[in-house]
Amino acid sequence: MLSRLFAPKVKVSAHCDLPCGVYDPAQARIEAESVKAVQEKYQANEDAHFRARATVIKEQRAELAKHHVSVLWSDYFKAPHFEKYPELNQLVNDTLKALSAAKASTDPKTGEKALELIAEIDRIFWETKKA
Repeated sequence: MLSRLFAPKVKVSAHCDLPCGVYDPAQARIEAESVKAVQEKYQANEDAHFRARATVIKEQRAELAKHHVSVLWSDYFKAPHFEKYPELNQLVNDTLKALSAAKASTDPKTGEKALELIAEIDRIFWETKKA
């Protein structure tokens, strides 16, 4: 009797954890843009205190960007996406590595590389949303 009482009344299915409106690569892009902007400001300023603060902010933003990319990979993208876009796993891995490199560097080129890879994830993401 208890099993019937607590049995689900409605069965639902979805390809992601929540309605898809909660996922968007823009979150990763915004954080990566901050990383690159801080790297540029770091290069333009010789003050040691400014640079120390900039380094902390850059590392936090890079970590947030990595988080957003990881969430897309683990929660949004599903088997059909990986079948249609076989490069997706490698792209996500390369993006996470690029964000790690940007986190460890003050060279804006590393931030730009991460942004380029996020743009490719963004392209694939929006193609999957059309389907």
